[in-house]
Amino acid sequence: MRPRVQPLPPEEWDAFTKANPYHVFATLARHPGLYPAYRRFEGALLDGALPARDRELAILRTAYHCGSAYEWAQHTMPARAAGLTDQEVESVRQPHALWSVEDQLVLQVADDLHYAGDLTDATWAALCDRYDEVSRIELVLLVAHHSMLALVLRTLRVQIE
Repeated sequence: MRPRVQPLPPEEWDAFTKANPYHVFATLARHPGLYPAYRRFEGALLDGALPARDRELAILRTAYHCGSAYEWAQHTMPARAAGLTDQEVESVRQPHALWSVEDQLVLQVADDLHYAGDLTDATWAALCDRYDEVSRIELVLLVAHHSMLALVLRTLRVQIE
């Protein structure tokens, strides 16, 4: 499918977009009022309190749930860089794959939020045992953000590089 919103042409890119020449950014740059705020928000999530492995695991599970080929393609390499093996990356798509307790908790957060739009009390209690308050908030925001982003990417028909 053709993009519904054409990416901004390279000659109009700002320094950030030139350094990160992805269609998602060049497309969102079409809205100059929101684009800088979006980049700051996303940057805060990608460089936040969560361990990189947990962050990428949550993003991949969310991409899987939302059917976001774009997010899946963009986050498989960072997931590997964060310590996930090729087999683990592929296992994210398998709801009944065996995971460590720590990884399973991250996946459960993404599952609960996708299916129920909330966390069960048991999932929340497990989060409280593992993460501080800042990290708990960040994990919920991370999953919610990538769910929203998947919807935006699909609706605008942003093409995979």
